[in-house]
Amino acid sequence: MLRLSLKKIGFVLLIALAGVLSIAACSSWPQRQFLYFPQPKTVPTPTLTLATEAGDVLVSVRERSGENALIYFGGNADDVSRSLASLAADFPDYALYLPHYRGYGGSAGTPSEDALTRDALALYERVRVQHSHIVVIGYSLGSGIAVRLTHQKPVARLVLVSPYDSILNVARHHFPALLAALLLRDKYESWRYTPQITTSTLILMAERDNVIPNERSVALYKTFRKGVALLETIPEQGHGSISWHPKYGELLRSFINGMPGSAGETPALPGF
Repeated sequence: MLRLSLKKIGFVLLIALAGVLSIAACSSWPQRQFLYFPQPKTVPTPTLTLATEAGDVLVSVRERSGENALIYFGGNADDVSRSLASLAADFPDYALYLPHYRGYGGSAGTPSEDALTRDALALYERVRVQHSHIVVIGYSLGSGIAVRLTHQKPVARLVLVSPYDSILNVARHHFPALLAALLLRDKYESWRYTPQITTSTLILMAERDNVIPNERSVALYKTFRKGVALLETIPEQGHGSISWHPKYGELLRSFINGMPGSAGETPALPGF
């Protein structure tokens, strides 16, 4: 009797698991709900458009002539138009390009790792026509896009804010491992690309980040070649407030303006 009941329970669990696997394999709905949170564009900014197979992707811009340009990739719940003014104040000599991911800020299409990577490459090629010195910043989810771009194209400086070794590892911190694996098609495995990156890189992590655990940022830092990356902790701040601390702007400006310091040892949900 007990043996029969266990068989029935096992059969039911098998059917349930098969159903979950089928949904995960055949639909991107769970991933979109879990990973991407498209936001409207709330701040009027000049824009340029990138033509894609899914329609136009919009980019908030501050145009400047000269060799310097900065490309900023935001988080998974970012309206990047809100970051343009602060970046313009910090980097007056840089042209600025802040893409609104597919489905965000009026951009057409649906976000995915492959699509956003292609769009980043297309934007880089567009920027390179006018600017030879390109700095890339990636915040949270955008750090994975920034890493992929820097792995493939010449970049003057790379800044990763609240980065991760992989989104899957972040998801495992917040959810059961099997559920995280089933929900995520886009894993943003930055650790695969960082060992080949030779661009000077600044990694900034928030001391009280409860979205991207510090251990995930440290794990990414350790995948870089020795001397390539510098890891700094912004004290007393969380995931969404990391840029509020004066140290954040100071480090960002000094690094991008050519004074990165020397790479040292590692110091003794929500939106990605």
